[in-house]
Amino acid sequence: MDNGIPVEDQKMRVKNSGNMAQTRREFLKATALTAGALAFPTILPSSVFGAEAPSNRITIGCIGVRNKGIPNMREFMKDAQVVALCDVDAGNLAKANEIAKVDAKSLYGDFRELIARKDIDAVLISTPDQWHAIPSIAAMKAGKDLYCEKPLTLTIAEGRAMADAARQTGRILQTGSQQRSDGRFRRACELVRSGLIGKAHTVVVEIPGNNIENPMDWKEEPVPAGFDYNFWLGQAPQAPYTHYRCHYNFRFILDYSGGQMTNWGAHYLDIAQWGLGTDDTGPVRIDGKGEFPKAGLFTTATKADLTYTYANGVRIRLKQPGGSFTRFEGDKGWIQVSRSSIKAEPASILEYQLKDGDVLLYESSDHVQNFLDCVKSRKAPIADAEIGHRSATLCHLGNIAMLLGRPLQWNPKAERFVNDAEADKMIRRTMRAPWGGA
Repeated sequence: MDNGIPVEDQKMRVKNSGNMAQTRREFLKATALTAGALAFPTILPSSVFGAEAPSNRITIGCIGVRNKGIPNMREFMKDAQVVALCDVDAGNLAKANEIAKVDAKSLYGDFRELIARKDIDAVLISTPDQWHAIPSIAAMKAGKDLYCEKPLTLTIAEGRAMADAARQTGRILQTGSQQRSDGRFRRACELVRSGLIGKAHTVVVEIPGNNIENPMDWKEEPVPAGFDYNFWLGQAPQAPYTHYRCHYNFRFILDYSGGQMTNWGAHYLDIAQWGLGTDDTGPVRIDGKGEFPKAGLFTTATKADLTYTYANGVRIRLKQPGGSFTRFEGDKGWIQVSRSSIKAEPASILEYQLKDGDVLLYESSDHVQNFLDCVKSRKAPIADAEIGHRSATLCHLGNIAMLLGRPLQWNPKAERFVNDAEADKMIRRTMRAPWGGA
């Protein structure tokens, strides 16, 4: 089975919050990860709601505590209580716990143990991309709200499963697309959607080139003590261990991620979607080409030149390597926005004060705080599951088009390619047992 769902019945001991063990069959039954078994009574966090709740301080469990996991954890510690950490590398856990300072019993090597705890309100996932969907869906089905790093998933099919799970369980899911909580990006999108550049016809997106050199002479190495490498691989194919494969480098290997397309593309294509008002849909055609390594360990694109065409004729042009920005072009001017600036031609566009009748977008000045506020209010966060899925889909569509080397027709409503069985196979991936079976 290749839908991202663990299905084997072999027994695996998993502790719950009362230190009682349960078999793997029981865990799977409890979390019900299959797409057809998502509907079940919502479990509400015990420590968040109601005037008589013992505390309004949300409790967080962190899964993945290296790289982005550390700054994410620090952000949550400002206004929430981190009570548990999980990582397949004991060294990562030890370093993270120098900051979090949870008790030793709250350090886990298996995400299922953390999710089984009843005293955790929400889960933060900062793992490599192949480990986003499985624990995310499990957490939501266990009644946890979720903050998951971008790109939301490894595949289009996983994204649909996560968005469906969030909707059907009623959980709050925030995608880590923090540019939506930056006033520059909101301002640019409001001006575009309010017609200040006239009729938008093109969006130019540039993303950086690869920032790590491809290991050409890598060799298999012994797995370090304390590192569960097989668990780290998860659903991905078996592969010999080398330190070049793991940690930040995973981003440039297609088995685990999608390169700069899903790294920076997930940010700047997300802003393109926001500014075009297409958060619930996508393009109908993808054209372009890419260049991939011919040797070495890395397999993701080193160059990309893509055009996404929407049903209304608007096009997104993506180039890699390039800068880091999104530029909206219309028949009366343009607006370009990045993390450091917002520019326009004519410059007077930026002096415009929005008024009644203009488009005012969801306002958030702090991505993590927005999530925590929504956990309490049960309102949708600024980058919810559907938004994260649709933005990640643009990245995946670009990679699929480059890998196949030909134009693709896409049906954004059905989320299938048009009369293209070969491309449809790439919507999902076969997952290694026990996470998806052979």
